[in-house]
Order: sequence, then structure tokens, then C-alpha cells
Amino acid sequence: MTTPAYSMGELDKEARMGGLGVETAGRSVPRIDLSDREARRAEITDQLWHAATEIGFFQLVNHGIPQDAVDTAFARAAEFFALPVETKAAVPLDKPLNAGWEYSSQVRPSVGTPDQKESYQMTRPNMAGLWPAEADLPGFREFMSDFESRCWELAMWVLSCFADRLGFERDFFAGAHDPTSEAYQSTLRLIHYYALPEELRGRPGTWRAGAHTDFDCLTLLFQRDGQSGLQVCPGREADAQEWTPVTPSDDAITCNIGDMLMRWSDDALISNFHRVRVPGTGEYTGPRYSIPFFAQANRDVVIAPPNGTYPPITAAEYLRQRVAANYARPKR
Repeated sequence: MTTPAYSMGELDKEARMGGLGVETAGRSVPRIDLSDREARRAEITDQLWHAATEIGFFQLVNHGIPQDAVDTAFARAAEFFALPVETKAAVPLDKPLNAGWEYSSQVRPSVGTPDQKESYQMTRPNMAGLWPAEADLPGFREFMSDFESRCWELAMWVLSCFADRLGFERDFFAGAHDPTSEAYQSTLRLIHYYALPEELRGRPGTWRAGAHTDFDCLTLLFQRDGQSGLQVCPGREADAQEWTPVTPSDDAITCNIGDMLMRWSDDALISNFHRVRVPGTGEYTGPRYSIPFFAQANRDVVIAPPNGTYPPITAAEYLRQRVAANYARPKR
């Protein structure tokens, strides 16, 4: 049976986003306080909806994930990436399962060159044989599994606010991202951007991560103070290519809407382009670490926009096409 061909308009747009563009203060990324979140659900939902429909990015503070857990996650990530190459190579990325370690292999359609980074993906049902050995990183698997669960819980709460506004049942997205299912494909990812070598500083077309949108419903991104580089092209129109820097913060989670949720919302919620540029003159040029959690609907869930803006597609097929495009061979 031949797999149906689906329209991937996201890729057409992404391929046009490789230019330098212009860095501008543009719009600021809103900071949304989640303290006492259940009592303030209506107020917070208004703030989330405004940010998601106008900019597509927002930062969460007082989000409920303890700071010591975040700090430990970054420390454990650094330990993993400090392992010998042959040790990391023993848990290689399985692209269809989105689990394991990859090294300078992700190629964005926007630039056609590999991102200057390595990463390690953790997708719960797909990790057989892909965890580092306990002897190499004691307690790593247990800690990261718990941290992933914390991220899932927070992401589902935020998505429940969007479900309220979209007319879905409040737990609609939690059901679509069921972690007890073998079809679960949400992913926690550890990323290590390499220290920038002297010969690449100021070279046009060199990116730590080229311009892209995320494939998922919602991304939670943990960053470190002083390790800047993330930029967003805010608003609905990307043609102007005006890039706004997103200030990293130890205590804030930077969030963005992904393509799955944009489809599911009939384009009401915005999945925006973002990238990670190389450091400029006078900026920190050492290694950069970040930890995103990608809330991606379970493989067997059908993404069917209520108003029919896009044809129905399973989350498995959608993710397969997007991952394939981002690990394509570099342009010559």
C-alpha cells in the first residue's frame, strides 16, 4: 500500500528562511507567571492565548518545576556530552524512533548545512538499548525519566488552556499525548552547541541551528543565563525576516507553538520561525546547552482540524515526513 502524499507547506516556507535578515527589538516575548495557576486559570489562559495568537512565543515563570531539578538536568546533560565519542556512539540516533545520540547530522531546509551541535533524544517507549550504561552515568536514566514527566505535566496544563479556547475537552491534548501508550512520541532532548572556533566567527551562513519551526504541539525550552543566540521571527508574516532575540534565563521556560498545534487550531495559533545564531563580537563563544521538551501527539492520533483547513494526517506520518526532511543530505 502506498503512503498518501500530504502537503508540507511548512517545508516550502522553511526553505526560504536561510538569509541573515535583520535583528530588531521588534516585539518582546511575554513572560507569563503561573503561580497559583488553578485559581488564576482564566487570567493565565487569556495571556497564553494572546501570546500564542500574536507572537507564538512566551516565557513561563513560577512554573512549578523546581530550580534544583533544572540545574541538575543541565549538569547531567553536560556529563553525557563529556563522555567519549565511542561511548555516545554506542547509543546512536534511531531517526524513525527519534531516540539516541546524533552528531552534526541535522540539516535545516532553510540553510542546507548541518547544525553546529550534538544532541541526545529521549522518547519513552523507544529507548531500549539507547540509554547510556549505568556504569557510565549512574542515575542518569532515572533522573531524566522523572524530569521528562515533570515537563509533560506542565506542557499538558498549558495545552489544557488552549483546549478550553479551541472548544475541545479540557483533557483532549493529555489524551492525545498519553505517556502510557506505546504510541507515545513526545521527546526530551539534550542539546550541546559546540564552542565556536575562531575560523567560524563572523562567517556568513554558519548557524548553531538554522531557521525552522518545530514539528510538535508545544515546546518547552530550558536555557542558561548568558548563553544567548535564540532569535524568533515574530508575527504571522516571515517574509520581512526581522529577528527578535530571546533573552535566556535560568528561571524561565521559553515556549513556542509547533506546527501540529497550528494545524489543529486551523491556524489560529502561530508556529513561528526561530533559529540559533553564532555569537557576535564580544559575546560568549563557549559551549551552549539547552534542553527542549517537544510535546508531540501520539503516533496513532489523527490531527484533524475542526474547520478542515488541512487534511487529516496521523501524527506518526506527519512527524516521519518532518524528521526525514531535517536529516536530509547537505546541499553541495
